[in-house]
Amino acid sequence: MFENQMSARALEARLGEWRDGGSAYRALSDRIRLLTLDGRIPTDSRLPAERDLSARLGVSRTTVTAAYRRLRDAGFLVSVRGSGSVARLPGVPAAHVGPAAGGILDFSKATMPALAGLPDAAQAAVGDLPGHLGGSGFDPVGIPELRAAIADRYRARGLATDPEQIMVTIGAQHAIALLARVLVGRGDRVLIEMPTYPHAYEALTAAGARLVPVSVSAAVPGEDPATAGWDETALVQTLRRSNPVLGYLMPDFHNPTGRTMPVGQRERVLAAAARQGTVLVVDETIAELDIDRAGEFAPFPAYAEPGQPGDVVAIGSVGKTVWGGLRVGWIRAERPLIRRLVAARSANDLGTPILEQLIVVRLLAEMPAILEGRRTELRVGRDHLERLLAARFPDWQVPHVDGGITAWVNLGLPVSSQLALAARNHGLLVPAGPRFGLDGAFERFLRIPFCYSTDEMDLAVDALGLAWDSLLRHPVPDTGYLADVV
Repeated sequence: MFENQMSARALEARLGEWRDGGSAYRALSDRIRLLTLDGRIPTDSRLPAERDLSARLGVSRTTVTAAYRRLRDAGFLVSVRGSGSVARLPGVPAAHVGPAAGGILDFSKATMPALAGLPDAAQAAVGDLPGHLGGSGFDPVGIPELRAAIADRYRARGLATDPEQIMVTIGAQHAIALLARVLVGRGDRVLIEMPTYPHAYEALTAAGARLVPVSVSAAVPGEDPATAGWDETALVQTLRRSNPVLGYLMPDFHNPTGRTMPVGQRERVLAAAARQGTVLVVDETIAELDIDRAGEFAPFPAYAEPGQPGDVVAIGSVGKTVWGGLRVGWIRAERPLIRRLVAARSANDLGTPILEQLIVVRLLAEMPAILEGRRTELRVGRDHLERLLAARFPDWQVPHVDGGITAWVNLGLPVSSQLALAARNHGLLVPAGPRFGLDGAFERFLRIPFCYSTDEMDLAVDALGLAWDSLLRHPVPDTGYLADVV
């Protein structure tokens, strides 16, 4: 039995406008292949029966049969007796391997390389481990040393916090999924930004949420940056009219647009959420990765009015600042919610590994210096990527960001999925714009991280250039499809 059994209706929604004027079966197989590479069709998902999909798409069964056969030949589909056609990846690409070496350069993950001092911190933490070996090792809330260190970090950034307001998790994604499971009931409305972090809307959807999107736009070169960002009118109206139980926001260096929510807007959004009793879950995993942002920004909950009703929950982790392989994150919330989360956690896991927590205790003490080094790396990467894209793609709109790790590039044509698929053929794995939206939105956009080395970015832009040239040789009509759909 396969967990993911995709209906014809669900696959049709993911396919979007897949027809390109050429061979129908090739176009269909190419789009399914892209969706699989992009993660929008999870591996091991059972695809719809050929008869069901042909009826849903309004094409002949022969077309679907030929498309599935082409996918099987390429290793993206296998036939399992009694289970039909199952999506697969032909191989797992090796990250950080350049195309010239015959491998895949993986730009699908916006994450920095491991911190240089991480091995030393790990070795030192081993010396702290004997003090914790007398217990069971199952730690659903977090060791006292780490909860205190995280609380200290919040206080240093301007938000009074006690260790009892902290729960340690297995990374930020685990925190999002746990909060969704505890706070969201099936059919509940949840406000979410569009575009957004894909794994967030997947966790919320898995909890049964009905997503209510609000747009966040990138800055356009030559225009007033103040016009970009959150559509505040729509956001406040959505809170009032939809009365969502939860809202998921990334107010600092939003992924993928890179925008930061102004202080005044934070205060108004918090007040609007409090009036409706909406719990705001604020993802701050990238919040401290500023490069040259003007002004001082405290953690988001600090902007709430004293005594204001409603809850604001903050999520953090060391996945972006230290290393993605160090799976330690946290939730900052009021004590009653922390107790609910601890009680609910054991249904899925029994706690965060002790040794990894001890490593993070040592690293948090050095966080100011760590952040300064990361900001220097990101400044070099951002400036280098902007120069590369301006030289190679003068018609693309590349917004200048003052922090974060990604650029949300407007291609000018609704071809992001085709470009991502073509780039894969030239050795680059990059997620298409619709990966960050719902129902095929953002075909004009491509997320490009600048947290990689300059050599890797050179290779990535070369691969994009080859892929773009291959698309231009076969012009795509600009239908305006999903250009600004939210």
